[in-house]
Amino acid sequence: MTATPSMFVATVAAGLPTWEFALSPILAIAVPLIGAFLIAAAGRWPNLREGVTLVTAAALLWVVANLNNFLEATPSEAEALVEVIPGMPLAFHLEPLGMIYAMIASSLWILNSIYSIGYMRGNKEKHQTRFYVCFALSIASVMGIAFSANMFTLFVFYEALSLATFPLVTHKGTPEAIKSGRTYLGILMGTSVCLMLPAMIATYVYTGTLDFTQGGVFAQPLADGVLTPALFGLIFAMYIYGVGKAALMPAHRWLPAAMVAPTPVSALLHAVAVVKAGVFSVCKISVYIIGVDQLRLYDQGGWLLYAAGLSIVIASFIALFQDNLKRRLAYSTISQLSYITLGAALLWPISVRAAAIHIAAHAFGKITLFFAAGSIYTAAHKTKVSELDGIGRKMPWTMGAFAVGTLSMIGLPPTGGFISKWYLMQGAWTAESGFTIAVLCTSTLLNAAYFLPIVYRAFFRKPPEPDLEHGHDDHHDHGEAPWPIVLALTCTAAATVALFFYPDLFVGYASMLAEAMPQ
Repeated sequence: MTATPSMFVATVAAGLPTWEFALSPILAIAVPLIGAFLIAAAGRWPNLREGVTLVTAAALLWVVANLNNFLEATPSEAEALVEVIPGMPLAFHLEPLGMIYAMIASSLWILNSIYSIGYMRGNKEKHQTRFYVCFALSIASVMGIAFSANMFTLFVFYEALSLATFPLVTHKGTPEAIKSGRTYLGILMGTSVCLMLPAMIATYVYTGTLDFTQGGVFAQPLADGVLTPALFGLIFAMYIYGVGKAALMPAHRWLPAAMVAPTPVSALLHAVAVVKAGVFSVCKISVYIIGVDQLRLYDQGGWLLYAAGLSIVIASFIALFQDNLKRRLAYSTISQLSYITLGAALLWPISVRAAAIHIAAHAFGKITLFFAAGSIYTAAHKTKVSELDGIGRKMPWTMGAFAVGTLSMIGLPPTGGFISKWYLMQGAWTAESGFTIAVLCTSTLLNAAYFLPIVYRAFFRKPPEPDLEHGHDDHHDHGEAPWPIVLALTCTAAATVALFFYPDLFVGYASMLAEAMPQ
């Protein structure tokens, strides 16, 4: 019997008390907000502070797992929190795409918190209380984005996420970190305020609503001739490039710049929160605001296919020449994110399904790679690919997990990346898009070209001799990183493999999303 999302929720909740009247999307936002306050209060006691972080993360996962109203094929009724201005409430609801995002963020927050304990202590990082508080505020913003019932709510929490992650990017406080933080915040808020916000205003003017609606909100204005197809296409383009967190070239510079942050922050940016907020918003806007049927009918979305395809290939080529490991992973993220945008741009239900599944597959695979990079830095103080000769012999768990993440990014079994690429290739075949097929084949080869040499170096090259001539051994005698780091990266690697064998949870969500779309 095939597993379903409802079976997963039932399994998670089995044996636990449920108070259905108290469970709502608003509670999912409130839990990390309350956690942030408690973490700040416990800041003087590190063990208590980190215990509160883990308990809060576990509580959030429990809440999200019990929010099972999303099993209906159509979005649930919106739940308004407050009406900020007339006709513009902060409102929340449950729908399949939002549940994918919320499940990823809530489950990975626990593992990222375990990892952070080992990393922050192992590297004697300063301002650890601020770090955990901002992390909790970021997750609260993610929950607001995931469960938003209208574009206004999504915009508010999208901006809140940018502000909450800014102190994390600039955590080290160095001139380089401050400069990179300004680039990060400038691009993300500049694109959203200058492009997304005007697109929202135009949407409200022409349609009278910003509610996420099945099939989009532009059908009537276009049919009545109130809105021209060219202007409709312009609004769509403003939305897409207004979502700077999707890192579609050329609005991508913020992402490599943010690599100055500690590795748990990089993992947050690339797997749990920020970039997923970007591609989630692209999918949500395409399906529930613009409407893929309108894009097909009026032929206004074709350019996005080529923009995403070029971003995939160009970012992959740049990654080939990056010796800094985190920068190589950053450009890989730019490329992998555009797979999701590419799936949405194909405008077919199966391709949108592929985009939704790749959100999950990329999250588990990429967080594993960043966890491994941080483990290498903590144990061996190495940051460059050229320094990794033989390191797999001293850090087999770390580099074994890295190898699993590598297979997922390439799209090979037995990893979750194979599932999403399989659906994406099916979508390209259904759409008869030779360009997309060529991009997928080319990028797969490029992914192998910049990832497999790292694995080869780690396991098949001889380690360098100790540099005793200069009075040090270049950390030659290191072993694995502290156990919380190794535990976390082992779990995410295992989840990446598990997603290949048990993909039904996320495939189920994605299928619900696709089934509600026009065929």
